[in-house]
Amino acid sequence: LFPLQSRLKEAVQLLEDYKHGTLPPGVTNKELWGAQKIKQAIIHPDTNETIFMPFRMSGTLAPGVPLAESLPLQVVGLLLPNQTLASTVFWQWLNQSHNACVNYANRNASKPSPTSKFIQGYLGAVISAVSIAVGLNVLIQRANKFTPATRLLIQRFVPFPAVASANICNVVLMRHTELEEGIDVLDNNGNIVGSSRVAAKHALLETALTRVVLPMPILVLPPIIMSVLEKTSLLRSRPRMLLPVQSLVCLAAFGLALPLAISLFPQMSEV
Repeated sequence: LFPLQSRLKEAVQLLEDYKHGTLPPGVTNKELWGAQKIKQAIIHPDTNETIFMPFRMSGTLAPGVPLAESLPLQVVGLLLPNQTLASTVFWQWLNQSHNACVNYANRNASKPSPTSKFIQGYLGAVISAVSIAVGLNVLIQRANKFTPATRLLIQRFVPFPAVASANICNVVLMRHTELEEGIDVLDNNGNIVGSSRVAAKHALLETALTRVVLPMPILVLPPIIMSVLEKTSLLRSRPRMLLPVQSLVCLAAFGLALPLAISLFPQMSEV
């Protein structure tokens, strides 16, 4: 996440030297893999441009990234108990704003996409997330069969269907141009041999599934864990510790979920 520009240039140059067989003597495999890791984390594979730090995949896990948009912070906000209508709308808006920027920064950029598609995806995701979250909360509030404790527990799981459905909407609307025009298809040597709408359909489906799996452990595990921890004498006697403990639980869930979701499908798939 934080390598200096000079370190990034060194990594890219080292990989170029390796490709052309001009590596300086003494370079180890460990150094080459380190350079590869830096390049893949920062450089967009299609445009070869540097991805803005908060919108890199590594940036989603860092609590100190700018714009106060790190995902652990958003998840803590989404999972806060006894949310008002205003707080529900705010946290869903913040989460989908970040998701839209991450999707755009890490998009398939082999074909140009108009800014209008980005705006459509952003608005569609925000509207769907807010509508589902507010709608489910209203239904739960009106469900008289539930006890207050059961109602509170169920409310904690509302963010997952809202975020998951909005993530799908976000990806499909923002990258709909790819379905119409196709994406570049390469041969074994990396040469572009044509454009394929079938490949684009596969790419969007895999990306959408990843965006559903990503929030699953993050928005499902913390409510379960916190419902158990809140009953302990430690947190009952120290209610001020609830928010820091929930933040740590969310951060731990991210450590599990982010690599798992990204590793579901390879960056380059075969059709």
